[in-house]
Amino acid sequence: MLKPYEQRFPWRLDWNLLRTFMVVVDEGGITPAANFLGLKQPTVSSSLKRLEAVVGRKLINRSSSHFSVTPLGQVLYNEASSIFGTITQLPDLMGGMDDQVTGHVSIAMASHVVSPHFDAVLERFNAEYPQVTYAISTVDSAEVVARLQQNRVTLGVCLLHEQPARLQSRVLYREYFGFFCGPQHRLFGQRDIRLADLRNEDAVSFQTDEVNGPLNSIAGLRQKAGMRPGLKGISSSLPEVRRMIMSNFGIGALPVHVAEKDVQLGLLWQLPPYSALPAIDIYLLTNPKRTLNRAESVLSAMLDAELNRVSLTQRTYGQA
Repeated sequence: MLKPYEQRFPWRLDWNLLRTFMVVVDEGGITPAANFLGLKQPTVSSSLKRLEAVVGRKLINRSSSHFSVTPLGQVLYNEASSIFGTITQLPDLMGGMDDQVTGHVSIAMASHVVSPHFDAVLERFNAEYPQVTYAISTVDSAEVVARLQQNRVTLGVCLLHEQPARLQSRVLYREYFGFFCGPQHRLFGQRDIRLADLRNEDAVSFQTDEVNGPLNSIAGLRQKAGMRPGLKGISSSLPEVRRMIMSNFGIGALPVHVAEKDVQLGLLWQLPPYSALPAIDIYLLTNPKRTLNRAESVLSAMLDAELNRVSLTQRTYGQA
């Protein structure tokens, strides 16, 4: 049972303070938050102090040279984001009470998501329900998970190292990663290349290519090949990793089915190993606590039906 002061808390809280606090965290400081909100810096600073007085704890550590969110502040930010996500849904939910499938669908996905099966569902859905609108953002996998947990998007597509708390996940498709080099690399166009020929080569990769990360199998393969430790370039974006490979920053791993066209055009060259390539699963994530509008509900059902109908073998791309 809630204690008396806990029962009073929702009534004493100015909800606008939560919104201001979220912007302060998102923008990384009082001054940039004031610029974003079109307010004066003292106004935002005063709002933060009022919120800290209500919760009775410090939420932000800040000085002239430092800004950080306290552990309690991070908890409050996560919950406030979830509340904001729910409120954002209200116009769609209240406007979708008729028989027509309308509403807004928001999708957060990692940059290298290339799945004909996923695209086919989106194409069918859009053709059947032309009044639905969309927002698709490309972010790193950790941000995809965060947006789902904060109830800010309909669904997410990304890599996972472990099952995220409070979310449901299904394997959307499986892909194989191979090593590639650009046109200016010494191995470009050569045949009968051995894995040992990659020794002491520079490498570029994704930010998730790290120990205990979703792409750690690629890091292990790079170590087996004797490539230089450390990465010369990293990015969360597949086009930017591709750009670094083509610009000869170093050898990089890409999904084989995504790089296939560039190989055919003479922009990339695949390197060994050519078999037993790292298999990476790409997941479809949803938040079971999200109240879905009509459009979100129908799209989710269509995606579930597709995953039930098509075996994972058929949804596996770039097999060696």
